[in-house]
Amino acid sequence: MRRLSLAAILALYGMIFVGCATKNYVRTQTGPVIDKINELDDLTAQNTHEIKDVDARVQQNIQQVNTQANAADQKALAASAQAKQAQSTANQAVLGVNGLAGTVANLDNYKPVVETTVHFGFDKYELTPRAKKALDQLGAELAQAKHYIVVVDGNTDSAGPAGYNYLLSQRRADMVINYLAAKYNVPAHKIYIIGLGKDKPAASNSNAKGRAENRRVEVRLMTNLEEGTTSAQAQSLPAR
Repeated sequence: MRRLSLAAILALYGMIFVGCATKNYVRTQTGPVIDKINELDDLTAQNTHEIKDVDARVQQNIQQVNTQANAADQKALAASAQAKQAQSTANQAVLGVNGLAGTVANLDNYKPVVETTVHFGFDKYELTPRAKKALDQLGAELAQAKHYIVVVDGNTDSAGPAGYNYLLSQRRADMVINYLAAKYNVPAHKIYIIGLGKDKPAASNSNAKGRAENRRVEVRLMTNLEEGTTSAQAQSLPAR
């Protein structure tokens, strides 16, 4: 067996020592870099999670803002529609006042038989039991009335916009007519109905008592007592 010389053995040990030293050096130099990379990976993952969370909150806020904007648009459209309706009602009320005044003025033979007034709460148009009782007293006269018309004036106090008051007075008059039509079968062609808003106060609007008196509907049962007037003539009167 061939033996290695001392020089070869020393050279071999030297190579082994150098290789170990190199590995230790590499490990010493690369270890911190690897740790830093791992730390950066963790930080990147955390930032990615936070970015996703922030993005989700931003998207949720954007959706809420869009929902609120859409709701505001809907309210604006509804308010615009109500304003147009109120204006239309006001215009119709003016025309109705002129038409009713002209019609009644030309019907000299129509005389009031029964007159009653029903009152309403503030910004209300529902009939109270007291109002229904007053209308029942007028309704009791309808069975004996011939060639009659029913004139209904809705009114409000001065609180609130004019357009809204015209609409409210119309609703009050409608409630009265609906009650009479349902309970006493008053046909539509015998009804003159108009919402006057605050234009025809019965008392001063400067105090609560006066305003309460103005929140009313006036109802007049009128008959044509002229001898020879026919039912057909009475029914040819302008409809509501």
